[in-house]
Amino acid sequence: MNAATQVAVASPPASLPQIKDFKRVVIKAGSSLLVDRGQSCVKRTWLESLAQDIADLHARGADVLVVSSGAIALGRTVLGLPERDLKLEDSQAAAAIGQIALARIWAEVLADRKLTAGQILVTLGDTEERQRYLNARATIGRLLDLRAVPVINENDTVATHEIRYGDNDRLAARVATMASADLLILLSDVQGLYTAPPSENPAAELIPVVARVDASIEAMAGGAASRLSRGGMRTKIEAAKIATAGGTHMIITDGRVEHPVSRLEDGAPCTWFLTGSNPMTARKKWIAGALEPRGVLHVDAGAARAIASGKSLLPAGVTRVDGSFTSGDCVLIRDSRAVEIGRGLVAYDASDAVLIAGRNSQDIATVLGSPGRAVIIHRDDMALAHDKIAIWEPDTNGTS
Repeated sequence: MNAATQVAVASPPASLPQIKDFKRVVIKAGSSLLVDRGQSCVKRTWLESLAQDIADLHARGADVLVVSSGAIALGRTVLGLPERDLKLEDSQAAAAIGQIALARIWAEVLADRKLTAGQILVTLGDTEERQRYLNARATIGRLLDLRAVPVINENDTVATHEIRYGDNDRLAARVATMASADLLILLSDVQGLYTAPPSENPAAELIPVVARVDASIEAMAGGAASRLSRGGMRTKIEAAKIATAGGTHMIITDGRVEHPVSRLEDGAPCTWFLTGSNPMTARKKWIAGALEPRGVLHVDAGAARAIASGKSLLPAGVTRVDGSFTSGDCVLIRDSRAVEIGRGLVAYDASDAVLIAGRNSQDIATVLGSPGRAVIIHRDDMALAHDKIAIWEPDTNGTS
C-alpha cells in the first residue's frame, strides 16, 4: 500500500453525521439497481423497499429528492433494442417510452405510502445556465414546500451527446447543490470506494471516509461495473467533487440490498465524502465571489432593513435599476447612499425590473402582462456584503 493510499484509508473521525439529522436528502438510484434485465421490468420488491426508506425519512420531516435512472433501460427492453451502442435516435425513442413507465412506477410506490411524486426532466443547460437553473431550483423548492417528492431524470428524449451529463451520478450532484441538499446518497453496485477495484484485487480495502477528494482519491476510480449503467466509480468521484464543493456530504453505498438507506443507519458499509461547509454557505460564497455583477438595484431604507434581517428583496423596495442584465445574472444591491449591502441572482431582465421597480408584487402580472415571481431577488440567491448591515436612513431634521 503506497503513502497516498495510507492517507486515504486513515481512521475515520470519532463521530460521523447521522442520517436522521439531515434535513434535505437526494437519493440516486441507477439503472442496474432498478431494472431487471432478464425480466425486462422494474425490480418491484427492491423499489418498494427503497420507497419505504424514503417514506421513513419524509415522516421525520426531511425533504427527499430522487434522481432515478432507468428510462432508456426500460424503453429498450420494451422495444427489443440491444443493451449497448444504441444510435442516438434509438436512445431517444427508448427514453420516450421508458420515461412514462418509470414515472408511473415511482408515482405508484410513493402513493402507496401516501407520498406525492413530481416528475422533473432536466438537460445539462438546466443546471449550467443561470436563468434555467433558477427556474428549475424554484420548481424543486415549491414541490418540497408542498411536501412532494421530486423524481428527477435527464431528459434523454431531447439531450444529445454534446449537451448531456452522460451519467446520473454527476446529475445527482448538480441537483443536490441546486436544491441546497445537505446529503447525497449514491446507491451503487459496490459498497463504496476501495483502494483498488475489488473485482480485480482481492486485497482492496474499503475506504470509510474521504475528507477531501485529491489526486490519490481520483487515481483509485475504476471503470463502469455494469452493462446497464453509464456510470462507474470515476463519475462518482466527480460527483463527490461537485457535491462537497457545494456544501453537501455524500455517501456511496451498496444499493443492491433491500432498504439500502435504512441499512446505513444500522452501520452498513459505505464511503462518506465529507464537506467542511454547508449548502447555503457555499452557495452564498459562490454568489459573493465567483460571479461578475451585471447591474445594480438601488433600494430604499425599508428594503435594506428587510434584507439585513434575512428577507428577500421585493420589487416595491427598488428605487432605481442600472445596467443591462438578464434573469439569473448577478447584480449588486445598493442602499440610498449607494453603499453595496449585498448582491444576488436577479429574477427579472433589466427591462422588466425597471417596469416593476417600486410596485407591489401583486401588480406584476398587470404591469408585465403575465405572472412573474413575487420577489426580485430571493433570499437564498443573495449574499450580504457584511454579516451585519448598518442601515442608514436620511435624517428628517436635515442632518446625516
